[in-house]
Amino acid sequence: MSQKVLITGANGQLGKELVELFTAKGFEVYGFGRDKMDITNQAQVQEVISTLKPNIVLHSAAHTQVDLAESEPEQAFSINAYGTRNVAVAAEAVGAKLVYVSTDYVFDGTTDEPYNEFSPTSPLGVYGKSKLAGEQFVRDLHSKFFIVRTSWVYGKHGANFVKTMLKLGEERKEISVVADQIGCPTYTLDLANAILELVDTEKYGVYHISNSGSCSWYEFAKAIFENTDLDIKVIQCTTLDFPRVAARPAYSVFEHMSIKLNDFTPMRSWQEGLLSFLKHS
Repeated sequence: MSQKVLITGANGQLGKELVELFTAKGFEVYGFGRDKMDITNQAQVQEVISTLKPNIVLHSAAHTQVDLAESEPEQAFSINAYGTRNVAVAAEAVGAKLVYVSTDYVFDGTTDEPYNEFSPTSPLGVYGKSKLAGEQFVRDLHSKFFIVRTSWVYGKHGANFVKTMLKLGEERKEISVVADQIGCPTYTLDLANAILELVDTEKYGVYHISNSGSCSWYEFAKAIFENTDLDIKVIQCTTLDFPRVAARPAYSVFEHMSIKLNDFTPMRSWQEGLLSFLKHS
């Protein structure tokens, strides 16, 4: 009998990727966007999950607008913290495994050493704080969970940095990109495949899942244009040149300790992931 998978945030860039991948792998997939299940409505979440009784819940729904979160903290905590509590409680009640997609923003980025899964967290802004609160609810209220922290996500669905660069590349001859923020780009297909591998096991815990290696946004942009036919001059600038409402971690490079210690497939390099995406998009 095929396993039932319920996916929240099914209209988002990762959610759509998860729906496609798990469907292709023969799972019975139920994708929910906010229109079908509002995660902030506890009664609705309980009704949907208790009726469907999924074996696995992939919780990718989130308030991800980092700058907007600063001006609407209650909305961010309502979705990322209490929405996650609602999903965790309902998933626990039916005995489902739970994957909660979290973020590199749980770290402040003031170090120059890669963060592993046991590094102390200290988020800078409302988005990171609300996602960390979601992690805490998962730990407190669920017994079979995978907390998957990821970063710099892009893919064929939704808006993202790679698509923005490609669009700007059609319109301009030169682009200024921040060079003093370092992180790990993550291709949604690689992330979805890693999640697929996790849920087939009982190796619960916290995982850092990104493509391997790291770069600055400037280096990332250069790599995008080097692998396309667009002749664009990429100019380095600093975070101060482009002030944003919310502070970003300056250095949020992941070490994949949990993947290694639990014998999961190592993540391919961010360059390989990018090349694969550009070839297939």
